[in-house]
Amino acid sequence: MSGPDRSGWRKRLAWLESPGLSSRQERGLHLALVGTIVLFAGGWAFAIAGAAAGDERLLLGRELTANPLSANAPPPAAFVLDRLVRMAADEGRWRGESGAVRALITEPGDSLALADTLGLDSLPAGTTLEVVQADTSGARPAAEEAVRSPGAWNVLIRARDNVRRIAGFSVLTPVPSSTIRNGRIGQYLIGEWPSTAGRRGPTASERYAPPRGLIAVTPSNVDLPITDHLVLGDFLTKGQENVWPKYVVISPRVLDKFELTLQEMGRRGNPVEKIGMISAFRTPNYNAHGGNTGGRGSLSRHMYGDAIDFYIDNDGNGAMDDLNGDGRVDRKDGQVIADAAEAVEKAYPQYIGGIGVYNPNPGAHSGFVHLDTRGYRARW
Repeated sequence: MSGPDRSGWRKRLAWLESPGLSSRQERGLHLALVGTIVLFAGGWAFAIAGAAAGDERLLLGRELTANPLSANAPPPAAFVLDRLVRMAADEGRWRGESGAVRALITEPGDSLALADTLGLDSLPAGTTLEVVQADTSGARPAAEEAVRSPGAWNVLIRARDNVRRIAGFSVLTPVPSSTIRNGRIGQYLIGEWPSTAGRRGPTASERYAPPRGLIAVTPSNVDLPITDHLVLGDFLTKGQENVWPKYVVISPRVLDKFELTLQEMGRRGNPVEKIGMISAFRTPNYNAHGGNTGGRGSLSRHMYGDAIDFYIDNDGNGAMDDLNGDGRVDRKDGQVIADAAEAVEKAYPQYIGGIGVYNPNPGAHSGFVHLDTRGYRARW
């Protein structure tokens, strides 16, 4: 290569031998770096603010609808579903004040916005809610509107081909009471509720009106949890053992009051693991004619599904435990439960009602406590 040519190439490659950037180039680089940092910081701040404002659903929607083959592919839909299920469980509105209620009990004909109830009022794009009957094995999922039909329903969240059930949550939709014919639904004997005509005072309130619906109980859903300590079958009336389906009335108020009372006992040094059930719902016919009717009121709250007679049975021996630690099982042990229920009523006046302590009855029971939410104070 000739001398002049070598000189021209040296000039073209001289920038490679430069010891650094010029002052002008350095200022330009600094501005670019500052802009990049500001851009990232702004994005982080927006993401944090969005999460705090509840925009996690929007982010989940983007993850679900993004191209799974892209360089920044989202996590599998299964992981996104897990996050949605946790969000629904953490919302807790349907769990009551206790956080221990596992079933949402509707009224016949009521519309139910499941997404709003579960705290998923704006489901992310790419997800849907479905329901499936809790008491029918192998049933196919249906649209969420199906919960308007009588039955016990589990709720599912679907994203693409992935499905998750919201654990610890069921919807119970009653059969309208207009279905009762001659005191029966099918072969199941129920009877008739007392009329409210001509009443005055507390018993004239709507809480003493006949219930609008009854929940069907089948051999398949009898063990369905409705609180942390109760299953659907705990509300069954005694008798008619071979007649199915059976029917019960359940008030959500008494479920929450019951669980709050057990929680209060735990705070007082008597944690509850097991309970024994004496009576919950009683059909009007059984209340008037079944078993030993002595001491039953003609307007017993058991007929309205908001009363529970129970005892604490942590050791599983079928009898009240020695709750006050005096070495005996007597009325004082029932009073321990009643005192906890009294504290619950003071803290949650919306659950005011009856609290009764029953003495041990040799040959029948070792004592129990009655709780109800009749709407006014009653003690015995």
